[in-house]
Amino acid sequence: MKKTTTARLRAAAIASATLLLAACGSAPPVPDWKMNAHGSLERAESAYLSGKDSVEESEFARVRSQIASTGDIELAARVELARCATRLASLVLEECAGFQKYAHDASGADIEYAAYLAGRLAPSDAARLPEQHRAVAGAADDAAAGAAVVAIKDPLSRLVAAGAVFRANRATPQVIAAAVDTASEQGWRRPLLAWLNVQAMRAEKAGDAAEAARLRRRIALASE
Repeated sequence: MKKTTTARLRAAAIASATLLLAACGSAPPVPDWKMNAHGSLERAESAYLSGKDSVEESEFARVRSQIASTGDIELAARVELARCATRLASLVLEECAGFQKYAHDASGADIEYAAYLAGRLAPSDAARLPEQHRAVAGAADDAAAGAAVVAIKDPLSRLVAAGAVFRANRATPQVIAAAVDTASEQGWRRPLLAWLNVQAMRAEKAGDAAEAARLRRRIALASE
């Protein structure tokens, strides 16, 4: 029985290796700059969400350098938008200065995405947004926008969408709770603290001292 199992594993390994070699022989190699830029962008996003500013700055500098080597202005604009979206997920409500540098040469879709991040996109202009954000931006009312945010499967995209509706003054308690839960599940300290503070301030404004105190305890823990 053991011999049969071992033989099967070896056969599977050989088959996998054969497929891999075939793929390597038929597909062109991925340029180094693409792999380097993609890896650095992922590390930059993770570092920012974890509150590691110096790591984020270093990794994003590498992204910019790799993109600059292509001379592709639209791509440069797009990665700046990605950086601003990560900040919006943590409720950093500032203009996307990095994108503005390239806005003159950006695509129409990227200009509309920038408007969405800024909370200024009209619902009628949502069609060219990334697919996961269209229902959020095109929602007829706050409740529908909130439901669309909660339905987004990707955690970072969900937080970005929550930030966009918050910036547009459309965030319902459901959106804020979803943002807190998402950041907590992922262990993303920066957005967790930002959204917990929103919840705490709303509880205090509503006169719910017990809930506000509970949230302040969570904030203290997440700040350690």
